[in-house]
Amino acid sequence: MAMNFRKARPEEPEINLIPFIDVLLVVLIFLMLSTTYAKFTELQVTLPTADADASRERPREITVAVSADGRYSVNGAAVDGRSVELLTMALSRAAEGRNDMPIIVSADATSAHQSVINVMDAARRAGLARITFAAQRTAPGGAR
Repeated sequence: MAMNFRKARPEEPEINLIPFIDVLLVVLIFLMLSTTYAKFTELQVTLPTADADASRERPREITVAVSADGRYSVNGAAVDGRSVELLTMALSRAAEGRNDMPIIVSADATSAHQSVINVMDAARRAGLARITFAAQRTAPGGAR
């Protein structure tokens, strides 16, 4: 009788890659769907111009002008400061208690975005919800 002195070799461990690949694909899809792309700073935007019909006359409206350096004017009267509170008081005086009056914002094309947001915030605080933005017509042929 012969004796077998060799040790029994255990089977080689195998790594099954299929579940690993499945998990990686799920993580990759999750990251692709939840990632926000910050490409907005690369957009070249030129505002405001519009090819619209001439606006019709509205006798009861509030015109807010925003200059390039952020100063405000309500119906031709300059607002003393640049704060939202002062602008709110000026809009409330111009509205004369009527909440249905439209506000026309005539902002300079180079004015700060925050200045226009301040006008919108002041209109909300004054209870005025109808806001329109004025734009100039483009000249024929695309020139300004």
